Amino acid sequence: MNRTVYLNGAWLAEADAHVSIFDRGFLFADAIYEVTGVVNGKLLEYEGHSARLQRSMGELGLVCPLSPEELLGVHREIVQRNALSEGLIYLQISRGPADRDFAFPANPVPTLVLFTQAKAVLDNPKARTGISVALLPDLRWARCDIKTVQLLYPSMAKMEAARQGADDAWLVEEGFVTEASSASAHIITSDGVLVTRPLSQAILHGITRHSVLDLATTIGVAVEERPFSVEEAKTAAEAFITSATNFVLPVTQIDGQLIGDGQPGPLTLRLRELYIERKIASAI
Repeated sequence: MNRTVYLNGAWLAEADAHVSIFDRGFLFADAIYEVTGVVNGKLLEYEGHSARLQRSMGELGLVCPLSPEELLGVHREIVQRNALSEGLIYLQISRGPADRDFAFPANPVPTLVLFTQAKAVLDNPKARTGISVALLPDLRWARCDIKTVQLLYPSMAKMEAARQGADDAWLVEEGFVTEASSASAHIITSDGVLVTRPLSQAILHGITRHSVLDLATTIGVAVEERPFSVEEAKTAAEAFITSATNFVLPVTQIDGQLIGDGQPGPLTLRLRELYIERKIASAI
């Protein structure tokens, strides 16, 4: 690929962009990230991603070298420089380079990186077939509400799911589903109630999750934010995940057991359609 990327105020060819080996993002995963969807060259749900970025930075005591307005400008410019019509923008802020020490440096100079990923996010074939998930123990750290780059266990979970022949993993703690490896997990009960785990430090506060719950309420779907068990998930009428990359994506099989009739559920597909329609209309 021959992308133009953003690194600490400079626009560079991706092959020319380099970060110090002493960067704390590399040495300690002392960094946070955000991923914003792009459709028709416009940013989806940018306000929510920007707000979550500010929250994550506050939780880790990181300071962005750009103002929120300047950061929005960089997002728009990277779309233009890469002629990105559809795909994703990845942003990462680390505490920056410092001699290796567990203690934070006194006067850090953050590293800010953005790059694009061209990807067909609208026409996802898995939206028509659904995905299968494997259930795995949730062994992540206890602050999953902060969107840090320490993603080794989610990566391991995805690889183990693939080894088992599944598309992704749902993570389980004390018999209850927390979330997917990199998305929010939801079920729809036989009486049409949308159930998803409530916000806490145990899960990421998903931007797409929030929007989909609002959409569900708008169209008259009852929503319950509460933990749901593995057994409840396996016997649900429908199941799906939400994320900036997948929007609303049906889950049709959990640990080898078909959900409903094994096809994407009608409410799941309706929520996906509504989400795409409304978020494209409000993209900036």
